[in-house]
Amino acid sequence: MNRGSGSWRNREAARASLALALVLALPAAPAWAQRSAILIPATTLDVAIGQLARQTGVDIASIDPGLRAIRTPAIRGSLTVDAALARLLRGSGYAARRLPGGGYRIEQASPRRVRPPTPQPRPAASIDPAAPVHGPDIVVTASKQRVSLLRYPGSLTLAAGVNGLPATPTGTLSDAAHQVPILQSTQLGAGRNKVFIRGIADSSFNGSTQSPTSVYLDDVQVNYSGPEPGLRLYDMASVEVLEGPQGTLYGSGAIGGVIRLTSNRVDLRHVATAATTGVTATQGAQPGFDLAGMVNIPLLPDRAGLRLVGYAIREGGYLRDDDRLRSDVNRSDTTGLRAALRIEPGAGWQVEASGAGQWIDTRDGQYAERAEGTLTRRTLAAQPFDNTLLFGRVVITKDWGSGLRFVSASGVTGYETHEVFDATPRNAKGRVIGPLTLYRANHDKELISQEARLSRSLSNGNSWVAGFTYVSDRDILARSYGQPGQDVSILGVTNVTTALSAFGESTFVLTPALSFTVGGRYTSARTDGDPSATPRANNFVRGRLTRRLDPTLAASWRIGREVALFARFQTGYRTGGLAVAPGIGRVADYKSDAITVVEAGIRKLRSGATGLTASGSISAARWEDVQADLITQRGQPYTANIGNAKILAVEGTLDWVPVAGLRAQGSFLLTENRVRGPVADLSRRNNRRLPETPPFAAHAALSYRWEQRPMQPLIGVSADYTGRSVLGTGDFLDVSQGRYWTADAYATLRIGKAELSLTLANLTDRRANQFAYGNPFTLSLRDQLTPLRPRNLRIGITTGW
Repeated sequence: MNRGSGSWRNREAARASLALALVLALPAAPAWAQRSAILIPATTLDVAIGQLARQTGVDIASIDPGLRAIRTPAIRGSLTVDAALARLLRGSGYAARRLPGGGYRIEQASPRRVRPPTPQPRPAASIDPAAPVHGPDIVVTASKQRVSLLRYPGSLTLAAGVNGLPATPTGTLSDAAHQVPILQSTQLGAGRNKVFIRGIADSSFNGSTQSPTSVYLDDVQVNYSGPEPGLRLYDMASVEVLEGPQGTLYGSGAIGGVIRLTSNRVDLRHVATAATTGVTATQGAQPGFDLAGMVNIPLLPDRAGLRLVGYAIREGGYLRDDDRLRSDVNRSDTTGLRAALRIEPGAGWQVEASGAGQWIDTRDGQYAERAEGTLTRRTLAAQPFDNTLLFGRVVITKDWGSGLRFVSASGVTGYETHEVFDATPRNAKGRVIGPLTLYRANHDKELISQEARLSRSLSNGNSWVAGFTYVSDRDILARSYGQPGQDVSILGVTNVTTALSAFGESTFVLTPALSFTVGGRYTSARTDGDPSATPRANNFVRGRLTRRLDPTLAASWRIGREVALFARFQTGYRTGGLAVAPGIGRVADYKSDAITVVEAGIRKLRSGATGLTASGSISAARWEDVQADLITQRGQPYTANIGNAKILAVEGTLDWVPVAGLRAQGSFLLTENRVRGPVADLSRRNNRRLPETPPFAAHAALSYRWEQRPMQPLIGVSADYTGRSVLGTGDFLDVSQGRYWTADAYATLRIGKAELSLTLANLTDRRANQFAYGNPFTLSLRDQLTPLRPRNLRIGITTGW
């Protein structure tokens, strides 16, 4: 009996063991099929799916900005992800598509009218330095992989866009720089400004050197040397500022970082239109206006569509020229057009072809002279500027269900500028001592780029990208000097740069909290030059062949659900070339420069409609053989390697929503830099600084929206401080600028489908100096300033249907 009982017990134990082994051998139910305790309050759709992703551990992705305008009900209970998503998306016009590799993608459902998004108000600049983010659904597309913002191991400013058009016409990167402390900008005028990131600033002057900040429009680079293109940011989905260097993913030139502009995609299902217009009154000056429109047309439902954007802007002048007895001389007109065609033939293939054209016409220089007053100067002739930007791109993508993605991006950018300066001889007191003399400079640039890459992003966070890039840039500078009608051509220069590179980067998730990123780019590049504006193939000076490997090492460590630490090491470089040298009719060779940066920081995201989003970092950079475009005391341009620089930067941002409707924002940048080299070592110790970088800059804003009111009124105020900076390194360029604060106020009101907006800029009517340069031939008088636009009021209306 006992033996039988024991035998029975043994058999039962064996059966239980076998059953347990079979259960353990079976694949576990996928995360989306498991029930989880879910508690999500009534909020907006973008916040709700972010909370659902965190509570269930399932990856849910969408970068559609329309989600933020759709209200969702509260859900509570033990639910599967499918059931929870069904409740959240019911009646929203969106659907969840399950991805083969795990996770979901939120897409517009078809063909149902989506509730129109509520336009988001903007202060005087179109870029928000601390836009709200809500977890895993925020994807850093500029990383060329599918990396969530919380896991991105580096400093990044994500400026969320809005559907339709912005409420204000001040929509260029350089216009916004004074409200984004990590950005610095010169202020020669639209289409002439250079933008720098986190103090990586080489020069206040435009020349032949490659820009330290690379600007991309939808996967394609639009600048190479000189200023940023000054594109108006109408109909943009997002603006991402990746602080640099970004040599691994973006190659030469991105030593300060990358600014990526992503336009709103063509909607293949719905007809949509939007329009905005406004008038601007400036105290004691000429009025201005802006007009823009967008139309989206599906050509074949779910297969092909077209999107068009057009705009015209007049910025009224506010400066006076006493010698010519003219007022409001610095009026500027900008017109632009963008068109995008999107085709989805099926099987995961997609083709996007787009083009853009922008024309800027400025009647005169944007500077005054202190001796004449903060808004007045004396010149014998107008100093107009105009430029033409033409851009085209074709991007072919293929997506596989496994998460594999192929991208081929081809682009061409043509950029032509013409500028005139009054070079009339003057004595040390600024009095005319010779006949009217004009200096003319014409720049003709052509940039061709091709990139092909493969990437894969998995639901567990692992990802990789690999590809190659070809870049060809031609930069031609032509110059003339003399009395009107008797101009004499002086030596120009042509640079032709070709670069071929291969790159790769991969992110490995070692634990749910810890991930590492490694990568590198190998580049072979050369710049050939010709000391002429009419180059001949047999006259080029063969440049140095540069071969480089730029590595990336980075890590991200989640120390909480919404908090992560990050660290990064990265390098970058710029190619050399031929440039105008001091003296008439001379050229010289300048060599490549290189930078190494290490940084560490912390990022916190908020989990709901209220709470705190914040980030902060500290970085140290060593910049060797710094290239800089300079001018002599006689006003002639030249380019040189000025030495080595060390840069230390501390930055921080916060975005706090304590209660629904109330929002407080703040950001700052602290920097310290020192230059050692041929120019700096001959100067006083205090004059060994990089240009355009104040030791302290800050932004603060406070707004409140009455969301439950039918017209959803909003009011807000903002304040900005910019510390003292200088024109450049050395005693001659130690000309003071900055050290001022400004305040703005704004309000919006919804009336049906329209939104009425009022923006009062430069509330206190400050007369501060933004930029101490406007004319190279009188710079030695140290008397120039670029004043802020006087107090101005814009009344605008935006609508869409």
